[in-house]
Amino acid sequence: MTTLVAFNPSNNSTPPFSVTVTLDSTSYQLIATWNLAGQRWYVQLQDQSGNVAWMGPLIGSPLGSDIYLALGIFQASTLLYRADTGNFEIDP
Repeated sequence: MTTLVAFNPSNNSTPPFSVTVTLDSTSYQLIATWNLAGQRWYVQLQDQSGNVAWMGPLIGSPLGSDIYLALGIFQASTLLYRADTGNFEIDP
């Protein structure tokens, strides 16, 4: 079952976007920040102790094609950002 999380960053929050997600039965904080020099969003996954499990650029998957974020980090779960809908998609 796919979980959809709308990506709605706010300039009034620090960080601009943060949500708790579950990947491979473990809770992570998904944090998105804007990189001024790179002119793009970067995403990181932190465990409950604040350790960074993964960090990388936010790459949008077009409809009909999947570009996974944090590829190879999780055994069963997948994470991607669907650019056309503005949602993160988390399986299972």
